[in-house]
Amino acid sequence: MRLLPNAEFAIEYAALFSGLLPTLQRLGLPIPLGGTSNHFRISALKWLGAWDAFNVTEDADLGMRLYRHGYVCRMLDSETAEEAPCSFKPWLYQRTRWMKGWMQTYFVHMRQPFKLWRQLGTGRFLGFQVMVGGMIFSALAHPVFYLLLAIEVSADTFLLLPSSVLGIHVWLVALFNIAIGYLASMTLSLIALKQKGARFVLHILFMPAYWLLISFAAYRALGQLVTKPFHWEKTEHGVSSYMAK
Repeated sequence: MRLLPNAEFAIEYAALFSGLLPTLQRLGLPIPLGGTSNHFRISALKWLGAWDAFNVTEDADLGMRLYRHGYVCRMLDSETAEEAPCSFKPWLYQRTRWMKGWMQTYFVHMRQPFKLWRQLGTGRFLGFQVMVGGMIFSALAHPVFYLLLAIEVSADTFLLLPSSVLGIHVWLVALFNIAIGYLASMTLSLIALKQKGARFVLHILFMPAYWLLISFAAYRALGQLVTKPFHWEKTEHGVSSYMAK
């Protein structure tokens, strides 16, 4: 068994659409829209001015704008057969574009944070910070943790009592957070996969490695946000044997 982008992608989507998004709906928090799996009330879409043509993840941005203007989104009891990238390169291009678009979405909506707070309310504002801002920050911070861990281990100072007691406390909190993050995500993925027929269950063990790949895409997206913010790396579809039928 090896790390396959399509298997990890399938696990990620199962957890998202069967676990995370329904939970956001139940809590009344903003739902970032996803790809082609959307149905719109045309009058609302026109009133909002349609989508942002300069945002390369325009669906996520549109989901936030709907909530800012008093609309809500609901999950449908149906599924969309979306083709997962079958190799690393197209996966990387797609994920870079997604991460860049999420960064654009966060920075655009946070231009006037107090206005955003008033429009969304406290709960939804905090939900936006966790869902959008938290996803970006965690992807960028994830490899930094392992880099610092490698430095500590190589210097034989890991978890040794430092001159400042704060140091060991920070490490213990960091280790607890990343362990809880892995455990929560793996548990959610396992529950979602059980509902879908339990395919790819063992690939859940590769989640830490997959998250590092997402971090690589996030840093690539950050670079593109500065150098070519509106560049759209196209994702080729119809290449898998299932979707080609």
